[in-house]
Amino acid sequence: MAVTTGTMTDEQRKSVALEYLKAFDNGGTTSTGGSILDLFADDAQVYFPKWGIAEGKEEIGRLFGDVGGTLKAIKHDYAAFNWIFSGGDTVVAEGTSYGEHQDGPWRAGVPDWGAGRWCDVFEIRDFLIQRVFIYLDPDYAGKDTDRYPWLASR
Repeated sequence: MAVTTGTMTDEQRKSVALEYLKAFDNGGTTSTGGSILDLFADDAQVYFPKWGIAEGKEEIGRLFGDVGGTLKAIKHDYAAFNWIFSGGDTVVAEGTSYGEHQDGPWRAGVPDWGAGRWCDVFEIRDFLIQRVFIYLDPDYAGKDTDRYPWLASR
C-alpha cells in the first residue's frame, strides 16, 4: 500500500473509476490514449470471479488479457450507475453492461437472471486505483444452466 501524498474528493475518485470503466469499453485504452494499466498503482490488486486476485500491474495485465480475450465487445450503461461514497478512499459502483462474449451475447435483464449486473468496489488514492474487486456473474452467455436446476424451467 502506498503512502497517501494528496487528498481527493469523491468526484475525483469517481472520475478515475469512470475512466477505468470507459477504458474497458475501449479495448483497454484510456481517453488520453494510454493503457488501462496506467490507472493503477504499481502494487494494486484486482479480483475477478473464477480468476482470483491479481497483484501488481503485470499480473493485472494478465487477468485483463485472460478475461478480455473472451469478450468481443463490452459496453457499460453509464447513465444507470449507482455510486456509493464512503467519505474515504473506497468508492462502490453498481451498474449494468451488455456486449458479446465468445460464447454469445449478453444484456443485463435479458433474461432477468443472466449476466450484465455487476458491482465494483474501488480503493482510489493519489489518482490511482489501489484496489478494485469486481463482483459479477462471469457466465456472460448464460450457458452454465446445468449446474443450476431452477434455470431449466425459465
